[in-house]
Amino acid sequence: MDFASFFSNYGLIILLVVLLVFMFWSSRRRMAKQKAEQEAKARQTVPGAEVLLQGGLYGTIVAYDPDNLDQPAIVEIAPGVDIKVHSQAILRVVDPTVGAVTEDEFVQSEADAVDDVAIDDRDDDTDSKPKA
Repeated sequence: MDFASFFSNYGLIILLVVLLVFMFWSSRRRMAKQKAEQEAKARQTVPGAEVLLQGGLYGTIVAYDPDNLDQPAIVEIAPGVDIKVHSQAILRVVDPTVGAVTEDEFVQSEADAVDDVAIDDRDDDTDSKPKA
């Protein structure tokens, strides 16, 4: 029995077995990856963490129980505005961007820049006066 006749008789079965093994392996790998991502999210979801909810809202975790996912999480979406959401509505924990500044820091830096420019302008005025 040569290779061509063997492959013509059993090739389809071998191909199907290989395909099933690949599908099983791929599915297991994807499930393990999802489980690792869920565990990482659960570790990062702590009070004070900024999160993105599935509805597109950003907020800060006030209360969250990673052991009891049926318990709603409390998320602050604005100062003094807390909402209850299902714990699975938390899409992801938002990592702060390197170099990002808060609104208060931005306003303060703008005020400092205006003060620096005003001081520089006064210095330039005294230097530009003609000397007698």
